[in-house]
Amino acid sequence: MIDLHYWATPNGYKIRLFLEETGLAHRIVPVDIRAGDQFRPEFLAIAPNNRIPAIVDHAPADGGAPLSLFESGAILLYLAEKTGRFIPQDIRGRAEVLQWLFWQMGGLGPMAGQNGHFNVYAPEKIPYAIDRYVRETARLYGVLDRRLADRDFVAGDAYTIADMAIYPWIVPHEAHRQDLDATPHLKRWFLQVGQRPATQRTYAEATASYSKPLTDAERAMLFGTPPGR
Repeated sequence: MIDLHYWATPNGYKIRLFLEETGLAHRIVPVDIRAGDQFRPEFLAIAPNNRIPAIVDHAPADGGAPLSLFESGAILLYLAEKTGRFIPQDIRGRAEVLQWLFWQMGGLGPMAGQNGHFNVYAPEKIPYAIDRYVRETARLYGVLDRRLADRDFVAGDAYTIADMAIYPWIVPHEAHRQDLDATPHLKRWFLQVGQRPATQRTYAEATASYSKPLTDAERAMLFGTPPGR
């Protein structure tokens, strides 16, 4: 049994995609990041960076005590290795998946995240910041579009954890001021992944929380240092 400590964000969706694809037994443990659940001691014990998602595997392969992990990329890799699914076993195929997984973690996620922050959440609209992150997000979309010009999925012919990591960060493309018609190969892939039953199940309970206005207290929880922390 896997406990998934989760909220409906792109990084949270990554892990739900994997669990839905594999049918791995799991339990959702909500972490309401607007209410400050990410600062609770019991969550910090497994996720010291106070960010979701995190997991606790109650049946790790070594048969030992429950194993906890934070960081969505590390979790995807752990689950892929645990199940032997959605990551190639050969060295070259594995390398393809890992480099695109790290591309998402180090590039697309942070840049699109800042894009969303300054476009959607920031109380002050700063043109320089908005332009900087919209442009960088567009550049990364271009990288992905060229990559997908001659292959079905990011790492080749098979759907992998690289696709699972990237897809949730393309979902909010409109809020990030990106036009998928400008990247037709990316758009084809995005629509293809969106038709997967596991993807549809993952997003069936999606909410409008991405664009819901924040209160000052919620903004402090998400982007500042809450009082007393």
